[in-house]
Amino acid sequence: MRRTEALRRMVAETTLTTDDLIAPLFVSETLAEPRGIPSLPGVVQHTQDSVRAQVERLAGLGIPAVILFGLPAAKDPTGSEAANPDGVVQVALSNLRSDMGDDIVLIADLCVDEYTSHGHCGIVTPGGAVDNDATLELYADIALAQANAGADICAPSGMMDGQVLAIRDALDSEDHTDVAIMAYAAKYASSFYGPFRDAVDVTIADGGDRKGYQQDYRNAREAVEEINFDISEGADLVMVKPALAYLDIVAAARAVTNVPVAAYHVSGEYAMVKAAAANGWIDGDAAMFEILTSIKRAGADLILTYFAADVAEALR
Repeated sequence: MRRTEALRRMVAETTLTTDDLIAPLFVSETLAEPRGIPSLPGVVQHTQDSVRAQVERLAGLGIPAVILFGLPAAKDPTGSEAANPDGVVQVALSNLRSDMGDDIVLIADLCVDEYTSHGHCGIVTPGGAVDNDATLELYADIALAQANAGADICAPSGMMDGQVLAIRDALDSEDHTDVAIMAYAAKYASSFYGPFRDAVDVTIADGGDRKGYQQDYRNAREAVEEINFDISEGADLVMVKPALAYLDIVAAARAVTNVPVAAYHVSGEYAMVKAAAANGWIDGDAAMFEILTSIKRAGADLILTYFAADVAEALR
């Protein structure tokens, strides 16, 4: 049953399609032209015009969804621009909804690390700790701004306790009951995020880290608790991040819930393939398909990946 490609394809247990993919996109408030990101070959910081063109292209390739990350012109200690109705992501959402209608799913990352002067995912106390409860109020405001701008899905990524419930309550109170929540339910304090921080121009102040609120990579059972907690608060989808080094967590998430499970194939995981392929050490396209198929095989229904367009082109 493995003798020919047709036989292998006929009995394949897992098949990767464009419907499995979500494309992450970065949109800047200050650029006049798209700018490449050296640590993420093939990925750019977009202008409002170029992100519109890219989303049209992705939809034409059959990719059903994008997730937007913003690079604001100004940052402050509370990340207030994230909730600005005229902020960079809200403008992009409004433009894309006007352009695309319901032909593509618009997801907005809901966090403030790109918007804060200190680089943390929440409001920081004078003592340097993240104030969980104060941050929830800010997240609620951001969710409303994103929903008003046209988001189909808000995706809280800060790993604040109670974030899903705070966002759900805020959305429902303003008649956004149809806006879904994709919770970054098991997000680890990972070493694989470096190129992403280049992409969004984020540096954590004073050499700090996010280990106080993101998960410890040594723990798995804790992830199941976080996933169940977010679902109990109203999450419509849950996400595991990163993906490749956490396939056991993806499988555990699939085992404990029937809601859709997403996995984020993150910037460092992508960049390693690109770097090795550029040096001729591996077949980049073959590795791309093998890795993404392994994530789906582990139980992910959806995969956020910078390879989205490459996969779609290869599958045409």
